[in-house]
Amino acid sequence: MTRKDTGGTYGAASKRRSLRLLVGLRSRLVVAFVVVALISAVTATALAYREARTAVLQRAQNATVNDFRERVGTVAADFDVPPDQRSLSRFTAQVSEGIGGKTVVAHYQDLVAVSDSLAGTEGRITAELRTAVMTGDDAEFQRVVWRGEPYLVVGTPVTFADGDLSASGLEVFAIADLRAERDDTAALLDSVRDGIVPVVLLAAVLALLAARTVLRPVRKLGRATRELASGDLGSRVAVSGHDELAELARTFNETADALQHSDAELREQEAKARRFVADVSHELRTPLAAMTMVATVLDEDADQLPPDAARAARTVGAETARLSRLVEDLMEISRFDAKAVRLNAAGTDLADTVRASLALRGWTDRVRTRLPEGVRAVVDRRRIDVIVANLVGNALRHGAPPVNVTLGTALAADGEWVTLEVADHGPGLPPEARERVFDRFYKADAARTRGAADDSGQGSGLGTAIALENARLHGGTIDVAAGPEGGAVFTLRLPLRRTEGSPECSERSE
Repeated sequence: MTRKDTGGTYGAASKRRSLRLLVGLRSRLVVAFVVVALISAVTATALAYREARTAVLQRAQNATVNDFRERVGTVAADFDVPPDQRSLSRFTAQVSEGIGGKTVVAHYQDLVAVSDSLAGTEGRITAELRTAVMTGDDAEFQRVVWRGEPYLVVGTPVTFADGDLSASGLEVFAIADLRAERDDTAALLDSVRDGIVPVVLLAAVLALLAARTVLRPVRKLGRATRELASGDLGSRVAVSGHDELAELARTFNETADALQHSDAELREQEAKARRFVADVSHELRTPLAAMTMVATVLDEDADQLPPDAARAARTVGAETARLSRLVEDLMEISRFDAKAVRLNAAGTDLADTVRASLALRGWTDRVRTRLPEGVRAVVDRRRIDVIVANLVGNALRHGAPPVNVTLGTALAADGEWVTLEVADHGPGLPPEARERVFDRFYKADAARTRGAADDSGQGSGLGTAIALENARLHGGTIDVAAGPEGGAVFTLRLPLRRTEGSPECSERSE
């Protein structure tokens, strides 16, 4: 009994399933949904962070600038110019108190006063900002990073009530800490970033649901297609909805209907053709029997007839015999087509069977054999004889001597086999002929020289087809190949032990 490589089959199927999961439509839908959701979430996060950061900084900046401008105007109304160091320091302290204790720096010519003597102002008030304040007439501001921390620096010149800027050399700067605003925007960014994970998970769940909805009819259609391909022409899919998938399902059902109708017509025509061949062959047997009897009598008395009549009598006998063989072959093929054949199998010595087949047809002296003893198999002896007769007859008729018949055994992955090789030394068969040599009524005479005719005469073109059907009936096969030294090699392969599914009943009588 042949054994299947279940491990390899399972591994290949598992590999196909894994590949389908990785590159299948479901995976691509999920990945597409997740990627779109991720891009959308990241884009929304970036936009929200930018807008929030701008809004927070703008609010802090506007509040600081307005408060600073108002406080400077209020304090400067009572400030005397030119100031001394003490009055300038008092001025900065008063301004700082009014704007929430922010560090205030005042410049008047060479005098500099800082509201907080411990606060370092070097590097926070840039030369660019000082130039803008000196040349401007309104408040100026600049965001700077000092020692890794963000600050807002606001500066404004002090003018007199009449707006005479040239009469005042006082410049005031306030330094506001932006770390609180930075922390607020960072916290907002963290909260939005944390929201990306549930958004992506939700997108994956929605993608799975969408893929399930889309792929359910696709899977049903795939299942129905496989059933149709395996021969179940009644397979159909339920049509629901009016979308593209529903239209595809309707198209599949229409195609399956047309295919089933065509198959039914072809089967009916094939059955009629088989019945016709069987009926014609059966009806020809009776007149052929009478014709064969008359032809035999004419052939026996041909020596007593005039030469032309003798030649005609022998021709009639040969053609009648050929017609009888053709009818018998057609009957045999029709029995195979109708599955009305069964094996009468028994344990058989194949070497004896081959020798008996060759001796029955007088081919023993024309064929070289290598038939080792002890090669036994459970076969139908009569059908093995038909196979040997067809293969050896073809080699003698179309090939060139010597014709070699070799019996042996072979061990393969699918079990132990009996092999019977029939090889000739003729021109062989071209590749296109080897592909069709087992077709019914196919003859490769144009490819192979005709040797001396044997007693079987010209073949019907059904011999190799009948031989192959008999081999398949035993669970075997016949292969053809080019010989290493020319010619054609036909190899019959039969299982050394019959499997449980082999046919058992006898052939029906006609």
